[in-house]
Amino acid sequence: MLTAFNELKTRGIVQSVVGKGYYLISEDIYIDQKIFLLFDELNSFKEDLYNSFLNSLGDNVQVDIFFHHFNYGVFSKLINDNAGDYSHYVIMPANIKGTETIIKRLPKDKVYILDQMHKELLGYPSVYQNFEKDIYQALREGLSLIKNYKKIILLYSKKKQPKGILDGFNSFCASNNIKNEVIDTLENRKLCTGDIYIIPDDKNLIKIIKKIKEDNLLIAKDIGIISYNDTSLKEIVADGITTISTNFNLMGERLAQMILSNEFAQIENPNRLILRKSL
Repeated sequence: MLTAFNELKTRGIVQSVVGKGYYLISEDIYIDQKIFLLFDELNSFKEDLYNSFLNSLGDNVQVDIFFHHFNYGVFSKLINDNAGDYSHYVIMPANIKGTETIIKRLPKDKVYILDQMHKELLGYPSVYQNFEKDIYQALREGLSLIKNYKKIILLYSKKKQPKGILDGFNSFCASNNIKNEVIDTLENRKLCTGDIYIIPDDKNLIKIIKKIKEDNLLIAKDIGIISYNDTSLKEIVADGITTISTNFNLMGERLAQMILSNEFAQIENPNRLILRKSL
């Protein structure tokens, strides 16, 4: 009997209340699986990932999405509050340190790691990006264009960006003797003709495009731009923004397949350089 109640609980049909018993919270008895999905934040490409994941799961699967916003306390509370309530847990640990301690509170065979992979989490199935290799290979592919500029600048947030991006950037610049700089903000930044900026987030992408126009400079001719994470909007903005991007639709599809087939795998999602007129 207890096993049956636990199954109904993980499918989101009943809820247990200490000292009172079990209560019906859903009349949809056709829910086969109930999935806890923890993202770092929501943006346009994460929305593509979420929609692809949801569509690939098919009917009779409930997905509840949560956001930790790179905050360890929020990350810990969300997992603690929902432990035991779901049939599967999909976790995007981002750059938060010590996530393995919190994740250990969940059933190991029910956890999947998404996007960033920490060495402490290698015991879990995952669909991830190899950020260090991806940026290195993408910049190598664009090397002939990059050499037309004087310096390449990486805008890097230690809190939000994967360390692999910084490591791959430094390796590329060192091995190709490229003058470079790493900055953490565009505030009070003077733009210099002949620089290329690698911009990982869309908010700062808009800022630098606006700043280029205000300074009467031209994108590509005066200032090169490489953005991260492709969207349909980047095909149009400023006649096209060059991007380094993984395939988020494929990431969502592959994750769904792993869950549906109860597969243990560690899959490196493909990444590529998409050349447009900003470089």
